[in-house]
Amino acid sequence: MKYKLSMFNFDLPQTRIAKTPNENREDAKLMVVHKSTGEIEHKNVSDLGDYFDDGDVVVTNNTKVFPARLYAKKEKTGAKIEVFLLRELNKENRLWDVLVDPARKIRIGNKLFFGENEELIAEVIDNTTSRGRTLRFLLDGTHEEFKEVITSLGSTPLPKHIDRNPTKEDTDRFQTIYAKHEGAVSAPTAGLHFSKLLMKQLELQGVEFAETTLHVGLGTFNQIMVEDLSKHKMESEEIIILGEAAAKINNGKNAGKRICAVGTTVMRVLESSVSTKNEIIPYTGWTNIFLFPPYTFRIANCMLTNFHLPKSSLMMQVAAFSGLDLLKEAYKEALKKKYNFHTFGDAMLIL
Repeated sequence: MKYKLSMFNFDLPQTRIAKTPNENREDAKLMVVHKSTGEIEHKNVSDLGDYFDDGDVVVTNNTKVFPARLYAKKEKTGAKIEVFLLRELNKENRLWDVLVDPARKIRIGNKLFFGENEELIAEVIDNTTSRGRTLRFLLDGTHEEFKEVITSLGSTPLPKHIDRNPTKEDTDRFQTIYAKHEGAVSAPTAGLHFSKLLMKQLELQGVEFAETTLHVGLGTFNQIMVEDLSKHKMESEEIIILGEAAAKINNGKNAGKRICAVGTTVMRVLESSVSTKNEIIPYTGWTNIFLFPPYTFRIANCMLTNFHLPKSSLMMQVAAFSGLDLLKEAYKEALKKKYNFHTFGDAMLIL
């Protein structure tokens, strides 16, 4: 069966897209979906421990979101331009791939001024996509000083549907509690449900945590524009799998334990560096893997994920793991039971 973009469409009311997080991370609803039987249970994230035993491995993404959204004034006209930092291309020359909005106003050679006192200037040196540009930032000083300026001028890159200036709570909650390595422009949202209390409870049950890294970029949230999914090309994102994490995952897998990927980013990491023996290989580099049905997963046998938007690559990846028919049934049930979708939404555990 050939899967197409239109097969992943469904009616999602705006009222079911969460704009604020739960008071406590583990308070979110948890739908538990059993692939083998099609059974659906309704729980809370605080009940996660009921589904894990001693020796099971929970694999997380420890990327850290940086304040990637900045605002600039265009030279001469003073037009307000949103600049969304995507990826640092060259530290020495301070080259960055960015998205600009409105893109129609920006041309190669334009200068952009950031901050009330124009603390930072950038020059547009290339077009990368219809909305994308490559900027060269102009600032004397060390790279660390440059990053300090960027951080001071930038804001937490909340999704557009959360139409407000980020509060301190937003900044805190748009970050996992185990975030370590800065480089993401969006949060790995399934991990947002873990609190210190929940992780400690799981550890006391003997659950192992294995940390990986995928710096969430345009590849994760870029809109799919083609009906034939085989023609969609993912943007590359940086990943890291260290030897310690690989050993935990392989040991658990070989012992027949549950290997749970926390989110679509982790699943993509796990499927990006696998040996012929279906074991994880330590790796540092880039991945552009696009997971959509039909696909045979080689590492994880369990997945924790959020409820995703229609026709998103994230929904397609979850469908590859659960089966599209079962996922559609689960989403139908989620809407009936008033589960929340997207970034600050509820969670689904697929077993």
